Amino acid sequence: MTEWEKDGVTHKRSKSSDLGGTMRLGSYECVLEKETLAAKVYKQEQISERHRHRYEMNIGYAKEFAKAGLKISGLSPSGKLPEIVELKNHPWFIGVQFHPELKSRPFAPHPLFYSFVEAAIKQLKIAL
Repeated sequence: MTEWEKDGVTHKRSKSSDLGGTMRLGSYECVLEKETLAAKVYKQEQISERHRHRYEMNIGYAKEFAKAGLKISGLSPSGKLPEIVELKNHPWFIGVQFHPELKSRPFAPHPLFYSFVEAAIKQLKIAL
């Protein structure tokens, strides 16, 4: 990750910068595209999720991914960082850049986990 934004401030990595400073750590906002599985799961237009990673999806390939059926359904408010992707024509496929397990509890599961289990049960019933 060579450039990122946090709290309205743009950060850039250089050859002399501390590589540890490139980690996206903490809570970041994400805007969900309407009429996507992610929007259906969260039941809202904007979410906040916790990150702890150095990885990013290269948005420059968004058109190629879309042609192959991979839709970016959640973006940073700046529109530069893909946060959520999903596959068209799949019962339930969501990939995220954040860590939903950090906001999940035994009796209050994260919406993604709840939705995934719900979809798995539905597929099991179809198979039986």
